[in-house]
Amino acid sequence: MSKVEEFEELRPLLFSIAYRILSSVSEAEDAVQETWLRFDASATRPTSTKAFLSTTITRLSIDVLRSARVRREEYVGPWFPEPLLNDPYQDPARSVELADSVSMAALLLLERLSPLERSVFVLREVFAFGFDEVAGAVGRSEAACRQLLVRARRHMEAGQPRFRADRAERQELATRFLEAMKDGDVGGLQQLLAADAQLVGDSGGRAPQLAKAITGADKVARLLASVFPLMPRVGVTSEAHDVNGEPGAISRDADGRVLHVLSFELLDGRIRTIRSVANPDKLGHLGAVADAWAIDRGIRQARRGVR
Repeated sequence: MSKVEEFEELRPLLFSIAYRILSSVSEAEDAVQETWLRFDASATRPTSTKAFLSTTITRLSIDVLRSARVRREEYVGPWFPEPLLNDPYQDPARSVELADSVSMAALLLLERLSPLERSVFVLREVFAFGFDEVAGAVGRSEAACRQLLVRARRHMEAGQPRFRADRAERQELATRFLEAMKDGDVGGLQQLLAADAQLVGDSGGRAPQLAKAITGADKVARLLASVFPLMPRVGVTSEAHDVNGEPGAISRDADGRVLHVLSFELLDGRIRTIRSVANPDKLGHLGAVADAWAIDRGIRQARRGVR
C-alpha cells in the first residue's frame, strides 16, 4: 500500500481526533494536512503508520489548542465549537458513543480540561487507544496518562446529563420544536422547553446576536416565536439537520448561503439549551455565508410591518 493510500485510510480517524481536541473544523483540517506533509516528508516508513500519524496529529493539536486558548479567553461573547454536520469516522458498533463525544455539550465540557487531559481523554475514552499508545502520542508515561485520565473523567462526569432519550425520540422532539418555531406557536414551544431552558448565541461580534443568554421557557418561546415566522419574508429558510451528532437546524438565505446553525441539547424529554452559531468565521466550511446584518435589517423591517 502506498503512503497516500495508507494516509487516506486513516484520514477520517485523524480528523476526528483533531476535531475533538480542537473543537474547530478548520483547525482540525489544517492539522490533518500538516500531518500528511510530515508523513510524506519522512525518509523511512514507520513500524506502525497508525501510531505515527496519531502521535503527529495529537501533538500538533495540543500545540494549536494551547495557542487557541488565549484567543478564546478574549473572544467576544460566548464561545462555541465550530459546528460539525458529519463526523467522517465510521464505527457502527460505537456510533452512539462517538456521536455523544462530539456533541456541543461534550465539547464544552472538554474545554474545562488542560490540553494534555483532553488529549488523553479523547484517545483513551473515545477511540479506545491502549495506554501505551496514549503515552506515546502525548509524550508522557503510562502512569502519568492514567492520572490525567482520572482527572479528566472527574470533570466530564460532573457535567454529564442525568438522562438521554434515544435518537428517534430526540429527532421527533426536535422536528416538533422546529415546526413550532416556524409557526410562531408560543404554547407549543413552551411545552417542549425545560423550565430553565436557555437560548445562547455565538456571534463573536461578527454577526447580529443576542446581547446575553435568554433564560426560562416563556422568554425563550416568545423570542423564537417573534422572529422565526418572519424569516421567510426575507427569504430565510430553516431545515432540520444533525449538528455535532445531536438534532439541530441550519438556516439559509434565499441564495442558499448559511445564516446560522442551531443545536439542541435535550434533557429529560425537553430542550434545555439552544445554541446558535452565527459567527461567519465558524460557518465557512459549510459553504457560502449569508450577510447576517442585511437579513437582520430585513427582519426588523418585517417586524415593524407586522405591528
